[in-house]
Amino acid sequence: MFSALFKAFAQLGDPRLRAIVWRGAGVALVALIALWALCWWGIDHAGTALAGRLAEDGFWNDAIEVLVGLGGFAAVMVASFLMFPAVMGLAQSLFLEDAAGRVEDRYYRDLPPADEQPIWEGVKDGLSLALVTILANLVVLPIYLLLPFFNLVVFYTLNGYLLGREYFELVAVRRMTRPDVQRIRRRYGGRIAVAGVPIAILMTIPLVNLFAPVVATAFMVHVFERVRRQAGAPATRTA
Repeated sequence: MFSALFKAFAQLGDPRLRAIVWRGAGVALVALIALWALCWWGIDHAGTALAGRLAEDGFWNDAIEVLVGLGGFAAVMVASFLMFPAVMGLAQSLFLEDAAGRVEDRYYRDLPPADEQPIWEGVKDGLSLALVTILANLVVLPIYLLLPFFNLVVFYTLNGYLLGREYFELVAVRRMTRPDVQRIRRRYGGRIAVAGVPIAILMTIPLVNLFAPVVATAFMVHVFERVRRQAGAPATRTA
């Protein structure tokens, strides 16, 4: 697994992979800026409305607006931290088919051509990952807030499982039917979940998370090929 991760990082020297990184990062940045602007608009209006209801013009009115602003800022920062992996993954899902193909061209030249996935399939999978990740993290948000240190274990375990599953399926569905992918994933579920943990860690490191989805895709191509060969599964869809 470590060798697979090393190969994934090493291939960032490929200009075409770097181009995917920057395209995805640009899309993700635009999406996050739009979300931040929407959140700040809502916080500003909520603070003004709350201050108007609870206090007359003056010190307390200003104090309530400041407190709501600070609370909103903290909430936006926490939400950004939790949502960035999902947003970045969704943005780069548009380009990850190319990333997987580049890895196969370099390391697995014996493979027959993979089935090209329609763009809408990548977008659908990216949306699914984004929504599931956001909802799952919202469910365990009280643990993140109330249990220091243990919250990190929960965060990386949960997101490692989710990201490992989704990236494995993203790579595997190019060469297997979805029922076959699910059977393989259930059989090697523990290994795939463990492979997801370094992906989750990369997604939360500033700057590194800009190219984490591409590294995750390259890494998971190696994981998938090892699993597929151990399972004796064909390299192309059988149905």
